[in-house]
Amino acid sequence: MTAPRPRLYVVRHGATEWSENGRHTGTTDLPLLPAGEDQAREAGALLAGVEFSLVLCSPLQRARRTCALTGLGDRMEVEPDLVEWNYGDYEGITTKVIRDTVPDWTVWHGVCPGGETADQVADRVDRVIARVREQAGDAIVFAHGHVLRVLTARWLGFDPRAGEHFLLDPSTVSVLAWERDAPAVQRWNAR
Repeated sequence: MTAPRPRLYVVRHGATEWSENGRHTGTTDLPLLPAGEDQAREAGALLAGVEFSLVLCSPLQRARRTCALTGLGDRMEVEPDLVEWNYGDYEGITTKVIRDTVPDWTVWHGVCPGGETADQVADRVDRVIARVREQAGDAIVFAHGHVLRVLTARWLGFDPRAGEHFLLDPSTVSVLAWERDAPAVQRWNAR
């Protein structure tokens, strides 16, 4: 009999000023709003009683604070590969403003001048996935909307751009698991 495969719990950070107004927030290190802190505590209630062999977190304060407020801060290991997509020149700008000069632009199929490509983000999350799959028990990651959507696509074996199909709200809990030998989504965007 083979050992059970680890599940990966995925938690997006709570709301920030920029996430509330649609600005691309990559490496800008913004704090959670009070409402984002409340959201993180609510996510913690969903995680109560779950045991984790590995707790990984983006180095940015909004993810670290979310992790701490869920009650897992004392187990947190900062993982630089979980930092949000580097939007380069589009940092702090909304999609609507970008589309004024680049019609139909999306982060999934467009270019972020001075930033990362979807494939570069995929290289980072592939390292995280490999590490999680080596664990004997379940793991959890705390990070950001776009990087976690790429991580989900890659967990499932998809092109990183398939992340566009996985909407992820602030401070929700999702679970990536297995259907026999096939990677699968067990729960998505739970509150």
